[in-house]
Amino acid sequence: MRNLILIILILFVNFTNSQEKSDAEMLLNKVSENIKGYNNVFINYEYRLNNDELDIDEKNAGSFVKEKDKWKFEFVGITRIFDGSKLFTISPEDEEVTISSENPEEESTITPNKMLYFYEDGYTVTMDKIEYLKNRSNSNSRYRKKIQYVKLIPKDSDSEIKFILLGIDTEFNQIYEVVETGKNDTVTTITIIDFEFNIKINKDFFVFNDEKYKNYYMNILD
Repeated sequence: MRNLILIILILFVNFTNSQEKSDAEMLLNKVSENIKGYNNVFINYEYRLNNDELDIDEKNAGSFVKEKDKWKFEFVGITRIFDGSKLFTISPEDEEVTISSENPEEESTITPNKMLYFYEDGYTVTMDKIEYLKNRSNSNSRYRKKIQYVKLIPKDSDSEIKFILLGIDTEFNQIYEVVETGKNDTVTTITIIDFEFNIKINKDFFVFNDEKYKNYYMNILD
């Protein structure tokens, strides 16, 4: 009898974990389908880097625009433009433009661009916590936004990432937040403040205009 109860409990736990994984994958698929259905996206985001042991707690804000394989984002005064083949990193403080043909997606850090699709491969996924957020535009409103977090654990045991919590706005099936915890306990958080899609973008928006940077040093890597 005891063995029978144990077997039933094991089957129940396995079924629950399997169902939880299925629900998490279904939710991620909905998010992915949404993003791939947009012609373009515009994001204002907050970036936070925290490590209590090293006494690091930094906050910054930035913006990001993506259309097909082209994107542009601004962060701490630096602008990066990827026109589909070349990456331009513009630093006004150094009066320098770095130009390369490198693939910016090979970076290990979750960037605003990668946060839109990084979860599609390379992770085991399960449902995690749920949070309810007040309406930003009206603090007196009773409406609260439901954020469902999905936990992603890298399949690669050599990854520097311990796990990632991907927060999803369940009303619109859109990404709200990405919280990455490294094996060194550094926590990197990207929170979306504004999310717009299918906006009108000028045809030269992703074009690097060298006329604006005549006095800059051009650091051509390849």
